[in-house]
This record gives sequence, structure tokens and C-alpha cells, in this order.
Amino acid sequence: MRRQERLQLAKKRLTNVMAKHGIATRRTLEHKISDAGPYRQRIEPHIITTAMTHLRKDGLVRQLDCAGADWYYLSDTPPELIQGRLLEQREAHNSICNDKFLKRVGQSLEICVQRAMQNNDKYDYIGGFVDLAAHDDGILYKKEEPPSHLSGRFLQNNKKLDFLLNISGSNRDWAGVEIKNVRPWLYPNQPEVKDLLSKCIALDVVPVLIARRTPYITGAFLRRCGGITWQTLRQRYPAADEQLAIAARDKRLLGFADIRLGNEPDAPLLNFMRKNLPDAMIGAREKFEKFKPILEIFCNESIPFAEVNRMMNDIDNGPASNFHNSWNDDDWLL
Repeated sequence: MRRQERLQLAKKRLTNVMAKHGIATRRTLEHKISDAGPYRQRIEPHIITTAMTHLRKDGLVRQLDCAGADWYYLSDTPPELIQGRLLEQREAHNSICNDKFLKRVGQSLEICVQRAMQNNDKYDYIGGFVDLAAHDDGILYKKEEPPSHLSGRFLQNNKKLDFLLNISGSNRDWAGVEIKNVRPWLYPNQPEVKDLLSKCIALDVVPVLIARRTPYITGAFLRRCGGITWQTLRQRYPAADEQLAIAARDKRLLGFADIRLGNEPDAPLLNFMRKNLPDAMIGAREKFEKFKPILEIFCNESIPFAEVNRMMNDIDNGPASNFHNSWNDDDWLL
């Protein structure tokens, strides 16, 4: 499907979802259009952003700021319906934005990853939660972070990675892992990705990103430069917050149907951490070394992603590389 066709489909789906939902946050709209629905009608978030801009410019959609979030509704929606639907959704929305809750949400996936790494003979890991047996996930666990220095290299400003892995065997190497249990899809230009890359450049370790969702471009970009990505396709909530999870999943409220409870790893995550990740490390170091100077520029300077792609193509001996030269800048929102 060409970009213009995807853009028109995004406008159609946005209009349909807002007509049914009354008023919705960006994250609810993204989930219903990017994550859910018929497979061939799913549109990535950057196209939704462009479509929403067009709809607002044409006066078909309006935006309302409430509880620190942007809410969107069709211009012809009755005011009483807007207020009623806003009142229905606001409590759940405010609860999932609570700072203490978000920290425990972050820990939920980190603990899943830690448990998936245990009892394997392919790598050792540094960093981890030390009191998992002491209490439930209704309160924060204590974590011992990995060091901010490695073999004479240092992270500035006391920054930390979530985990450091030491791969064993003939492919022995270090990897730095960041885990993002968040709603937004992570694009290459976003702080979470650049922060991972800058930390891994500083420590000279292969970058590994584990997130709920990433668009194709993020995976393609990181794989090309020696990084490794994994999508969980689920957002983990603490088991202690079951009632909030029910509300957040409710299709009449936030509609986040991908929420799962607890911090036990599922079969796909176990397979990734114990088999796919060690296998993916083969050849990753060579790519990382080749593109590290460009990645450093990308992390520290404001340059368009298309320019980063051009610089990578130059290293790969011109436009004959297998990366997607045909994509436009606005396809990446960069």
C-alpha cells in the first residue's frame, strides 16, 4: 500500500474510531488503529500523526487538553457527549499516568527479562532485583543497577543501563540492555533509542532494545548498525493492579487490549532471551564498530534521519545497500 493510500486509510479509521468512542487520547487511537483491527488496515503511528494533522487543519477534528493529555474528537460531536465520555475515561487515564504506578509498570517487564535470563549457559548478566520473594508487586522492588563503568570506559552523569550481558563461548562479547514497557511505539529519533545508543557507545557494548512496540524502521536501523530489538507486543502491569488493568483494557474506556498482568516471562520472551539474543550477537559487534562514528553523530547532533541513512550508505559503498533508500523523510517523522 502506497503512502497516500495509507494516509487516506488512517483518516478513515481515525474518523470511525472517534465517532464510536466519542473522545479519545492519542494512545487509545494508536492502539485501536496501529495495534488492533484487521491486519491490512493497521497504520503505523507516524502516519496517524500526519492524518490527524490534516483532519485538524480541515476542521474535522478538534483537540481538548485535559488532565495533562491531548484528547481528540470529531467537530460535530455534541458537547454533552464529549463531557460524559471524558468523565467516564478520566479516572482510568489519570491512574495509569501516576508516577509511582509507572515505575512499577517499568519494573514489571524488567523482572520478566531478569527471570528469562536466569539459569542459562549462554551469558552472564549484571544488574537485578534482589527482594522479589520479600513482597508482592504492589510496592517497588529494590534493584541493584549494573555499574556505569566497564574496562576503563564510563557513563556520564551516573547513567545506567538496565542490564549488562557478558556473552560466553566463541562469540564472547558485552551487550547493554534497555527495557521500555511503555505505550508509545519507539522510533529511531526518540530519546529512549538515542539514550540506549549513547550509553552503549560510551561503554562499547552492543545495544539491545526490548520494548512493547517498535515500527519496522527502528528494527531495520538497529539491525543494520549492530543493534538487536525485540517487541513484546504486550504491556505488562503489576499483578497488584488487576482492577486498573481491567479498566484500562475496557474497550469503552482506554481500550488497551494488550495489557497482561504479572512479571513472569512468556514463551516468546524466554525464547528470545535464551536463544535468539545469543544467536543475534553473532556479527553484531562488527556492524556496531563500522557504524559507531555515525551513531555518535546521530545521538549528539540534530540531523535528519535521511542524512544518517545517506552516511551509512556511503560506508556501505553507495545506494546499492539493501536498506530502504526509497522511504521519504516524512515516513519516519524525523
